[in-house]
Amino acid sequence: MPIYDPTKMPANSFDTHTHLNDDAFWNELDAYVARAHEFRVMEMNIVGYDAKGNERALEIAHKYDGVNAIIGFQPEDAKFFDDQAAAELREQLNDVAVVGLGEMGLDYHWDTSSREDQLKAFEQQLEWAKELNKPVTIHSRDAMDDVYSILKNAHVGDFGGVMHSFTGNAEEAEKFLDLGMYISFSGIVTFKNSKDVQAAAQVVPLDRMLVETDAPYLAPTPLRGKQNEPAFVKYVVDGLAAQLGIDDKELATQTRANAHKLWSLD
Repeated sequence: MPIYDPTKMPANSFDTHTHLNDDAFWNELDAYVARAHEFRVMEMNIVGYDAKGNERALEIAHKYDGVNAIIGFQPEDAKFFDDQAAAELREQLNDVAVVGLGEMGLDYHWDTSSREDQLKAFEQQLEWAKELNKPVTIHSRDAMDDVYSILKNAHVGDFGGVMHSFTGNAEEAEKFLDLGMYISFSGIVTFKNSKDVQAAAQVVPLDRMLVETDAPYLAPTPLRGKQNEPAFVKYVVDGLAAQLGIDDKELATQTRANAHKLWSLD
């Protein structure tokens, strides 16, 4: 693993989407949080995806400083979003550690939940986001057009949100920006073959850009293929800053400020 010299590291970074609530991390949370701090990743959002993930996100957010919870049901697990799960989630949304709802959306790549179940869970969570005035974290895979239409009809600009781990092209990025969304880049933007995503990064204003790991998935170059972790958002910042032709410290500082603005952390 490449090691950073702490004396040469840039400003603090914010991993806006990570899954320390995943089984891969659960028994070594202290170690992963400590390593994130060594890499100057001092803040992070733990994002839920199902009942277990949501409960763990809340537990982690209450345990560590600089850690927030975003809870919801991802499209792959929408089939489990029954009345009981919905009632439990709605109650959890009152927790002081919760800064947003998600991850939610549509995923037409996997068939683990029907499109009907996905749509039902997505629309219910959007209603709660509007009611609570909390931003949404959106998962979209092979479903950009439908996700765009739903967010537009929901007037997502009224409560805000982010397209997490963006995989679209420049034109799609501009469409979501027009809705008032932020665009978050994961390790995918550092992959050599991700030309569309890299082109999208060129059209996203710096004040609407976020960075994330989506750990334990999508480890960035030069660690691609390894288990990802929050510390590695530093490599996303490095790679993205190089593509944009700006200083990594500037990008780290700006994306952290953007996260604070979107999730009302100041």
